[in-house]
Amino acid sequence: MQIVHAPHLPVRPDWLASHEEAILEPDLPIVDAHHHLWDRQSGRYLTHEFRDDLASGHRIVSTVYVQCRSMMRSAGPEAMKPVGEVEFANGIAAMFASGAYGPTLGCAAIVGGADLSLAGEVEPVLEAMLEVSGGRLRGIRNPLAWHEDAAVSSSPVTPPRDRMSNAAFVHGVRILGRYGLSLDAWVYHTQLDALYELARAAPAVTIVVDHFGGPVGVGPHAAQRDVALTEWAAKLRKLASLPNTRMKLGGAGMTVFGFDFASQERPPSSEQLAAAWRPYFETCIDLFGVDRCMFESNFPVDKGAFSYHVLWNAFKRLAHALSADEKAALFSRTAAGTYRLQLSGDD
Repeated sequence: MQIVHAPHLPVRPDWLASHEEAILEPDLPIVDAHHHLWDRQSGRYLTHEFRDDLASGHRIVSTVYVQCRSMMRSAGPEAMKPVGEVEFANGIAAMFASGAYGPTLGCAAIVGGADLSLAGEVEPVLEAMLEVSGGRLRGIRNPLAWHEDAAVSSSPVTPPRDRMSNAAFVHGVRILGRYGLSLDAWVYHTQLDALYELARAAPAVTIVVDHFGGPVGVGPHAAQRDVALTEWAAKLRKLASLPNTRMKLGGAGMTVFGFDFASQERPPSSEQLAAAWRPYFETCIDLFGVDRCMFESNFPVDKGAFSYHVLWNAFKRLAHALSADEKAALFSRTAAGTYRLQLSGDD
């Protein structure tokens, strides 16, 4: 794998603070199905920073930490280095579980980063992760997003082009089923056919598709966004036909989607975000249904484009016309079921 400079937008607190909104439906329980934590050159986003966003007004009951190569072990076998990230996330989870950082159970579920291309040799790595996770490990994610055009970039890690069709990797994905673990997959819309074949080859594994399934709006797709969206929807329909697939709604603050929110004089409002994302939202709901879709913040990656409280207001605007039961699925129940999280009777 090639490691390059992270293409994430910088977080500008003063700019974000220039637009605030009243919280919509403040009592609606939410499971944030996808976020990261890190301390790196591009910025710090750890317990206190995340706590401040969680306390912005929405009722976030629990969260799902997702692999981002944080706090990897610096020594020991290469295969075991990602175990450090699970240890780290579990420690953060323990901090939130103490109640000292508010009522949210942060990192209640953890998606780690064991190298699935190890095939059968990944088993001791998974077992080590399970041992240090405090019972919170629920899935694995490996870098998968690849595009032939260098202008299409969303991650500091570029994986091999054909990783999803590699026999060793497919073997590793199938092994996840033995441990009751899911696979999170961030791919571009140009890779959805390959993801379909992978999901079909591992029917016992729940495949969670990150970030709306990656409809790209930059590079060669910038001038033909309608064509890209048509291709995305067609490929997504095929993928949605597999019952072991789930969809995360979010991540569209990344530059690869082609929106220019961050270039505005003031941050976007929730009305602007909802209007921009409605085609993605409606297509995903139509294809997967609310019981296979879940909202995600993708923070702090998306924080370069909008605030946490504005983001969840936008999601609530998107779901405004849905029933209470449908909203419960999108905001908490699907994520809780997918990642085996306990919701209280009030949630």
